[in-house]
Amino acid sequence: MKALLFREIKSFFGSPIGYLVIAVFLLLNGLFLWVFDGDFNILNSGFADLSPFFKLAPWILIFLIPAVTMRSFSDENKQGTIELLFTKPLSIWEIVGGKFLGAFILIVLAILPTLVYVWIISSLGKPAGNIDMGSTMGSYFGLLFLIAAYTAIGIFTSTLSDNQIVAFIVAVFLCFVFYFGFDGMASFFGDNSRFVAGLGMDFHFKSMSRGVIDTRDVVYFLSATFLFLSITVYKLKASKA
Repeated sequence: MKALLFREIKSFFGSPIGYLVIAVFLLLNGLFLWVFDGDFNILNSGFADLSPFFKLAPWILIFLIPAVTMRSFSDENKQGTIELLFTKPLSIWEIVGGKFLGAFILIVLAILPTLVYVWIISSLGKPAGNIDMGSTMGSYFGLLFLIAAYTAIGIFTSTLSDNQIVAFIVAVFLCFVFYFGFDGMASFFGDNSRFVAGLGMDFHFKSMSRGVIDTRDVVYFLSATFLFLSITVYKLKASKA
């Protein structure tokens, strides 16, 4: 699996894809957080915290991660190299794990430069250093779990078609439904609204953003990630047979 992981990372940075993903993510966040007027502008918010970034990042990632993962298996199917991949001394889980970790690491590399925002906000605070590090680190921790879940969804949808655009659109749709859809539908369920909202990623991500890492939130994201990776393995086994 290690060889496949390195191959995936090398393929990302051996072409403009890896650099483009990192540049687009940082550029969009930079423009919305520091340049454009609006609800996400940190300088206009009047508070020394990164909450606008953590509200914006999940929405950018809904489009960015599917753009990274759409080629994972759809490209292998289109070029006919999926059979060659199956002949490698790797289990299906190792193949899926290598693809997943390659995309996950790329997105994490795009997130890392945003840690500079923490230093900037801390410096701008009155007094300097007046920033809630608990909620900030909790939000970053939650963002890692959110990235993992989005990536697992994107890897799964890449097995559904050899057309990358189809894989991208389906991944965006599923990520949107799991992030916002349940929260949006919760109001229609009356007394069960909290339960329905709890099925969505937004509910658990916001819970982590408060700076308290609840095991229920961790289990939720790990379960969602494992579920979609398991479905991916099942799909590949079915196509192999």
